[in-house]
Amino acid sequence: MRKLLPLAAVSASLSACVSTPPDYFPQQRPAPSANRPAPPPQQPPVRPAPSTPTFIAPQVMNLPGLEAVIGRNATALANIFGLPRLEVKEGDAVKLQFSGNACVLDIYLYPLRPGGEPSATHVEARRASDGEDVDRAACVRALRR
Repeated sequence: MRKLLPLAAVSASLSACVSTPPDYFPQQRPAPSANRPAPPPQQPPVRPAPSTPTFIAPQVMNLPGLEAVIGRNATALANIFGLPRLEVKEGDAVKLQFSGNACVLDIYLYPLRPGGEPSATHVEARRASDGEDVDRAACVRALRR
């Protein structure tokens, strides 16, 4: 029985990875306005340096709606979302967590080049109430200051 407990825990945690979450945040269209601010300038794609024997290049998430997050450093993310609720450092990687009524946003930062400053490369989002995955871009919009 003791041998099956770790296997059951791993199986339960992996089962959450295969379900496709519904979109819990319907897109809202802004009301027409003559004073609408200009959209932010388009950012070039974030490209890490190639891997070497001493540096493993991170995979960079490229999903619509995350352009304001991917490639940003911790200071830029704090300017967008406020102070993180949680900051976890592990080696040269950093995880920042931001939360609000709508969702919890985990942003993972890795250096894009050897010795470089960690930049956002991956985003996860979930409901705080039950941990169910939610649309990442909708969560980013909901938590922006």
